[in-house]
Amino acid sequence: MEPTPDSLTLTILGCGTMGVAILSGILSSLSTSLSTSLSRLPPSASGTSTPTGGALLPTRFHDASRTPTRLPSKFIACVKRPESASRVRRAFEGFAGAPAVEVYTGRNVEGVRGADVVILGCKPQMYAEILREEGMREALEGKLLVSILAGVKIAALRVVVPYSTRVVRAMPNTASMIRESMTVISAEDDISPEEKALVSWIFSQVGRSLVLGEKHMNACTALCGSGPAFYALIVEAMADGGVMMGLPRAEAQMMAAQTMQGAGRMVLAGHHPAIIREQVSTPAGCTTHGLLILEDGKVRSTIARTIREATNMAAGLGKK
Repeated sequence: MEPTPDSLTLTILGCGTMGVAILSGILSSLSTSLSTSLSRLPPSASGTSTPTGGALLPTRFHDASRTPTRLPSKFIACVKRPESASRVRRAFEGFAGAPAVEVYTGRNVEGVRGADVVILGCKPQMYAEILREEGMREALEGKLLVSILAGVKIAALRVVVPYSTRVVRAMPNTASMIRESMTVISAEDDISPEEKALVSWIFSQVGRSLVLGEKHMNACTALCGSGPAFYALIVEAMADGGVMMGLPRAEAQMMAAQTMQGAGRMVLAGHHPAIIREQVSTPAGCTTHGLLILEDGKVRSTIARTIREATNMAAGLGKK
C-alpha cells in the first residue's frame, strides 16, 4: 500500500505496548491476506470480523456515512532505546500486504515533523518532558494529536502544544492487538467532523469504540484500560478452581476464557447480565450454590470498588 497524495502519515510518539497493539491492529486491517479473508465474512458492528449475534448496546463514535476522505498509509514508531526499536520491528513482521513501519530511535521531533496525525503513547508522567523537547512545538503545528494517556486532560495537553494543534483523548486497551479493543474517545468542539471520522476510523480498526464526555475518562480508563487485567485475574481464578477439581490446566484455562467470552458476547447482544445469571441459576442447583460463595466473599462490591480505586488512581496519573 503506497502513500498517495490523499493519504496520511501516522506517528506513534512513545510506541510501547499499547502503541504496538494499535499499529498491529491497523496493519492487520490493511493486510492483504486478512482483507481477503474478511471480504468473505459479513461485516461486524464491532469493527472486527466476528458477528456479535444481536443488537449493540452503546452507539459507536464511528459513523459509516462519514468515512474520512484521507486515511493513513505511512506509519512511524518513535522509541527511546535501541532495544525498544528491535522489539517494535519484530512486532511488525509478517503483515503481508500492509505498509512497513519506520522505527525512529531518539528522533521524536523528526517523527512528529513527518506526521499528519500523532498518537501520544508515552507514560503519563512524561508527556510534558516529551512535548517540550526542543523543536517539538514547531513540529506539532497544525497537527492532530491523539492522546492515549491515562489521567492527562485535554486542557493539560493544550498548555504544552501550539494553539493550532487539535487534541483528542482516547482510551483503548491491549486487546487492540487482536482487534477486540474497547476504546472511549473524547473530543472538544474544535475538532472537525473529518478529524472525528479519522479518529473513529483508527480505533474502529482495532475493535469497538464510543464517544463520551471527558469527565468520564478516568472511569473509562479503569473499566476499559485496566479491565483486561481484572478479567484475566478472574479467568485465572476460574481455571484454578477447575484444576483444583482435577481438570488439566490448559483445558481449564481454555474453558474459563471461552465461557467469559461467551457471556460477554451475550451482554453485547442485548442480554442483561442479571437475566443471564437468573437463567443459569436453577433452584437448589450448582450455580445457585456457587453464587452464594461469591456473595459471601463480597465479590460484587470488591470488583466495584476495584473500578473505583483504579479510577481514582487514573485521576492522579497526569499530576505526578
